[in-house]
Amino acid sequence: MLKIGEHNRLEVLRSTSVGMYLGGEGIEDVLLPLKYIPDSLEVGDEITVFIYTDSEDRIIATTLEPKIMLDSYASLEVVAVDRVGVFFDMGLEKDLLVPHREQNAPVKVGDHRIVYMFLDPESDRLVGSMKWKEFCFKDEPEFEVHQKVQIMIGEQTDLGRNVLIENAYYGLIFANEIFEKLEIGDIRDAYIKNIREDGDLDLTLQEIGYGHVLSSSDKILQLLNANKGILELGDKSSPEKVIAITGMSKKVFKKAIGDLYKKKLVLLEKEQVRLVE
Repeated sequence: MLKIGEHNRLEVLRSTSVGMYLGGEGIEDVLLPLKYIPDSLEVGDEITVFIYTDSEDRIIATTLEPKIMLDSYASLEVVAVDRVGVFFDMGLEKDLLVPHREQNAPVKVGDHRIVYMFLDPESDRLVGSMKWKEFCFKDEPEFEVHQKVQIMIGEQTDLGRNVLIENAYYGLIFANEIFEKLEIGDIRDAYIKNIREDGDLDLTLQEIGYGHVLSSSDKILQLLNANKGILELGDKSSPEKVIAITGMSKKVFKKAIGDLYKKKLVLLEKEQVRLVE
């Protein structure tokens, strides 16, 4: 049986004027159109293809690499909005439809959103959902507080940023933990700050504990070296200015320069930090 929305390893059964038909034992034949056929492919060879339904709902094969797979998440760009729903670029000739029932906010062409793709049981079509949080694992996550994880940045909310953790779990970074510009789809390392009773996770982009001071100290040293040994920041600088220049909160900045000062690597002034020559 063909696996729609996934890669399939199939045998070339025959060649025709419109393309090659692929299949295998117990698998229905599927067309690989001429434009996707590698020059060296011959009858009897095997080839890995992605299977999906085209604009006329015919099952078809392609050697193009999709931006999203069945039962997975990806950050995709909106390419059209009409009465049927929102269409996202999934890297194929056919765009991915997110019907109205699977939308959670208005979008326009050019916007990016995290989308989850699944097979609609009623139509057997691949469809997307902007309600990706509903598809995340609901069982208790096997994470620990302070653990480093990889996240995909999601939408802005009143509280902060929704994030997808390890392509499986939902999490939130509170607004007061964000000190840099984030875009939907950005991949970042983050750290588990709190595990809630409902299994949802609170995160921070800053390493927790003394290790964070060390990494922030390294960043300050890099900035100093890039600016001829001087940073126009100090104890009297505004939090906004500190964030703009360093991408870290003033509290973290003060800990970092304090660490460097103890190591006799910098000199501290009211509005300036200098490298020790």
